[in-house]
Amino acid sequence: MVFGVFDGMHEGHRAFFREAKMQGDYLIAVVSPDEHVERLKGHLPGVNLAKRFAALEREDGVNEVVIGDEELGSWAVVKKYRPEIIALGYDQTMLKVHLESALPQFDWHPIVKIMNSFEPNRYKSSLLSN
Repeated sequence: MVFGVFDGMHEGHRAFFREAKMQGDYLIAVVSPDEHVERLKGHLPGVNLAKRFAALEREDGVNEVVIGDEELGSWAVVKKYRPEIIALGYDQTMLKVHLESALPQFDWHPIVKIMNSFEPNRYKSSLLSN
């Protein structure tokens, strides 16, 4: 399972998916709702949820796309799909902190792994949207 805004697909996202897919045999991409992006980043994504969702569905290696939790911090999507491995991007440090603090509430023990960066000075959504 991976999490992200996925605002404008680029090679950094694709490298992230490839590395995450190597951790298991089925990859679920959890895409953040627009209102969560605005709350967490202070702005709406450049591409709306429906288009980001559709773009993820077309990506090689992504087996399933789901919308993130309605309530931040509920971890409902994690509890529903019960992934064995949660692959986080190299820059998702706060998500890692929040996720690891929630692990004791799960009745199984998913492994949290940080994926490598892929040309972060070139392929990062915040850089590409400027």
